Amino acid sequence: MLFVKVDDLKPGLRLGKPIYNKNGVLLYDRDSKLTMQAIYGIKNFGLLGLYILEPAEPVPPMTEDDINFERFQTMAVFSIREDLGLIASGKKDKGLDWLCSLVIKNYGSLDRKITFVQSLRSEDDFVYKHTLNVAILSAIIGGQMGLPTGRINTLVKAAILHDIGALRLGRLHDGNELDLEQREAVHKFNQDILISYGGADDELMRLINQMNTLYMEEVKEEREVPDAVKNSVNANILYVADAYDRMTAMKSYEEPTSEVKAVRMLLADEERYQTKIVNALIKGINILYPGVCVELTNGEKGLVVTENEDNIFEPYVLGFRDNVLYDLSRPSIKAELQIKDVMKTMDNRIKLDPGLLEEYREIN
Repeated sequence: MLFVKVDDLKPGLRLGKPIYNKNGVLLYDRDSKLTMQAIYGIKNFGLLGLYILEPAEPVPPMTEDDINFERFQTMAVFSIREDLGLIASGKKDKGLDWLCSLVIKNYGSLDRKITFVQSLRSEDDFVYKHTLNVAILSAIIGGQMGLPTGRINTLVKAAILHDIGALRLGRLHDGNELDLEQREAVHKFNQDILISYGGADDELMRLINQMNTLYMEEVKEEREVPDAVKNSVNANILYVADAYDRMTAMKSYEEPTSEVKAVRMLLADEERYQTKIVNALIKGINILYPGVCVELTNGEKGLVVTENEDNIFEPYVLGFRDNVLYDLSRPSIKAELQIKDVMKTMDNRIKLDPGLLEEYREIN
């Protein structure tokens, strides 16, 4: 799969990912061939480019959950763009509470893990896509921790509003981290905007300020965090969700951090990221599940056959080179062999090998 910039699109190219309008209506399905009319329409969407299938490349598999997730992301980004624009200009939003309830309905009480798929961000939509993803991740974490719906609603609304001040900085390079001066400006803009916004009560304002305090201490590389902030579960949920999204976000200028490396980084820094919150995130999203192709520390490639619910980094893995099934939870094996990383496709999806998975998943 190739990433082709909008200006380089040509008739006849096959789409690798579906395109929806702001209402979630499918405009162009995967494997559709582009026409000149379609290209003109796509240019008006403000996209950097599209993922295009190579001439002989088959359409990659997508589950119903994957399809619904991408459709929801598209609809929600349009909604957030409109609402944040209104709020930032001192006007009343049109449907922010409705969107929050929809995020909670879809992701706040999951009975299964979902695949959290990132999409490429541009200077125009970075804030909207980031805040949406933080909202979704916060709902997932809150649901896994058993928080009441009211608290999750506050979390989701705070997630959507926590970076609204960044809109006043103008166009942001996709995913680029803000320096201290910019972060302080965003924090001030946040307060100015939200004070004039009638939909932000004291609890919501306090939560957003607490989350920004945590982020500011990270930017300043200090850990002088007040106890009230340090002990705020909601603020730390937002902080973990924000960090995970920034790490794994797809950027045009560098490779994103994989889910495996991102989670390891979060777990390794217990002082900064609360372990119970990171574990709640792990329980809600797919990371190392059956069908994922991985690279092992000995350089061998393999296939995850069975997920390990107790420790996601220690599943059963089938080695491609010698056809051996490794139980990475066994002390004698994990002392010598671990998962280094997952193997990715161009559009940041994990490579699956359904045939091998079906053949070997009953071995253990």
